[in-house]
Amino acid sequence: MSRMTLGEKQELFTRGLSLLIQYAAFIGYDIRIGEVERSLSEAARKGFPNSNHIRRLAADLHLFKGGKYLKKTTDHLRLGEFWESLSGEYGGQRVEFSWGGRFNDGNHYSLKHGKVK
Repeated sequence: MSRMTLGEKQELFTRGLSLLIQYAAFIGYDIRIGEVERSLSEAARKGFPNSNHIRRLAADLHLFKGGKYLKKTTDHLRLGEFWESLSGEYGGQRVEFSWGGRFNDGNHYSLKHGKVK
């Protein structure tokens, strides 16, 4: 079994993100996409020099309902649980979809790469 390439992981992440956005709309939320790609210098400036944003394996999503911005981690719980449920075997390799609500960053959705969530 060969390891999944970064490009293959990016493609899987993109497919998962599209499902997440569709699911959010289906259950009555509106989503605005925040940061997906981050430069090395920006990641270092923000204190996350190994962020999966630099690999295009993470997105910050801004959640709204009825025009109101929902910024609490708990507001993202249903979406976070859905995101995590996408974890599984892809191309013969175990892939983990990680939700930032598990580490105090509720609007962060990523695909684990190495040890980085």
